[in-house]
Formats: sequence, structure tokens, C-alpha cells
Amino acid sequence: MKYAISAATGHFGQLAINELLQTVAPTDIVAIVRNPEKAAQVLPTTIDVRQADYTDEPALEKALTGVDRLLFISSVPGGEISRQTQHQNMVTAAKNAGVKYVAYTSFAKADTAKSALSADHVATEKMLKDSGLQYSFLRNAWYLENELSYLKAGAAGQDAVYAAGAGKMSFALEREYAVAAAKVMLMAEPKAVYEFGGQPRSYADLAAAIKAVTGRHDFEFKAVSATEYVKAMTAAGMDAGLVNVFAGMQAMMADNELNVVSADLPTVLGHELTPIADAIKEILAR
Repeated sequence: MKYAISAATGHFGQLAINELLQTVAPTDIVAIVRNPEKAAQVLPTTIDVRQADYTDEPALEKALTGVDRLLFISSVPGGEISRQTQHQNMVTAAKNAGVKYVAYTSFAKADTAKSALSADHVATEKMLKDSGLQYSFLRNAWYLENELSYLKAGAAGQDAVYAAGAGKMSFALEREYAVAAAKVMLMAEPKAVYEFGGQPRSYADLAAAIKAVTGRHDFEFKAVSATEYVKAMTAAGMDAGLVNVFAGMQAMMADNELNVVSADLPTVLGHELTPIADAIKEILAR
């Protein structure tokens, strides 16, 4: 059985590979990478590294030759070639190469999600369903690391604003999502859909957890309107394009798209998730 991981030089890919290596022989692991030079620096030299870019379907097909199972890590949005086109290239290549199973890192509640940020994932799930390939959708909620700016602000006693209201996000550590992805790859009969996430928390809950961890109470995470949030980010010098992206994230959070109530993640991991206090300490110590 050969296992391939796409976007393998990214942090998620590296974590998944390290987990697979606990069970799978290095010669049965294929890392699909855009940059072989980076791969030589961050990936184990014992695994099979193959160069291919999401924009190059023939190269992807070649890289997937002989692969039985693929962990398809979603590409980064905003490129010259749309993410949906890139993802269609990967799905087409996997089918043409004879890949038997694809685990795709999707988006929380993708069957009902409405935000712009979820659109590419919704489309990719449809591609995989239509392809005839066996699949699992790993619907990842939110990495706690995504809120690093808030964690650092609180730890430094600095105020911050958010526009997510009382919306909740199901935080877990990126390594927990990545390890779970690898474990799903190894299952004899994986489910078609996994809703992965931790205990849902609002920004107010996050602020309380940071205060408990750091002992600092001299900061406030203040709930503001979407308009006020945009003004604050713009005043802080954020690029206009990024302001729109972050405002979209806040709207998505306010709509509870990342509020996942599911035991899938700890069940697949085989243990409880890292408590929020320990997770915050882990991130701040990096």
C-alpha cells in the first residue's frame, strides 16, 4: 500500500508524514511537493519525494502513479490559477492515475456552509463525489494557531477587537488535525465524512482562557460591528485586500460556521484533545 501526501512541505503535510512514519515504511510514503529544494530541508530523506504542482495536471498524474491512498491537502487561495481549477486538476489526476482513495482536507459543515471562504471546499467535495473515487472529507473546523495574533496580544496585555459577536469556533491544534488525517488514511473502512473540531468557544471565551493561562487581566477583546472592525484593521495598517479577507472570516464566525459539535476528532485520535490552557501555552512557547 502506497500513501501519498500532497502539499507535503507545508506544516500540516509534515505533521501527517511524521505520523504515518510511525506505522508505514518510508518507502511506501510519497510526498508530492512543488519545491524539491524545500522538501530536502524539511522532509525525511527516507521517503519518496515527487515534484508536481496543483496547476500541472499531467505532472500530478505522473506523481500519483502507483499510489493507493492520497491525503489531498487543499491548496492556498488567491493564486493566479483559481483554487477550484487546481483542485480539479488533482481530482482528475488521482482518477487517471488509478488512486483508490482520497482523504481531502475540507471545511467545517461544508454541506451547509455559505461563506465565500467555504466555496472552494464545497466545490471540491462535489468534484470528488462526481469522480467515482472513494473518499473521506476531513472537515476541519479551525486551528487555534489561526488566532495567534489574539493569543500574543492577550499575553502582552494588549487590547483587540473582533466582529464575530457571540459566534463560536471549534478550536483544536493543527497537529491534532494532521495526526487525525494520517490515522484516517490508515483505516480499513474510513467514514465518508468527518467533522473535526474541538470544544466550541467564542472570542470572549478565548480571552478568559488567555487570562487564566497568563495571569494577565489588563487587556480586553472587544466585540465591535463589522464596520468598526474594518475601520480598526485599516487604521492598523492592514492591506485592504487582507482586511476584506479577515472581515469575511469574522462574518463566518459570527454565523457559527465553525461551531462544530462532534466527537470525531478525539475519537479518531483515540484520546481527548489538548485542554485549551495547555494548547495556548504550547503555541505561545513556540
